[in-house]
Amino acid sequence: MQLRRAAAIKEQIDALESELGKILGGPAGAGSGARVMSASARARIAAAQKARWAKVKGNSGGAPRRHMSAAARAKIAAAAKARWAKAKAAGRKSL
Repeated sequence: MQLRRAAAIKEQIDALESELGKILGGPAGAGSGARVMSASARARIAAAQKARWAKVKGNSGGAPRRHMSAAARAKIAAAAKARWAKAKAAGRKSL
């Protein structure tokens, strides 16, 4: 009984939303809670977001990032492998 009533109410709501959409000239439900923003407000928000990303990416004129050469990376990797090999060997001896 309640399920039928709920279905009937849902159909009424859908019909009313559709009618409201036709009256307002937009998609159903667009008028309820949708914010309208001016072009200048969108432009200000976009400019602020671009500035935040530029700051994150380091394009704000700070010191340039330093890059490591391939030889230096290889040297560090070899040292790390040697440390891990030593640690694994020490671990196996204790078992």
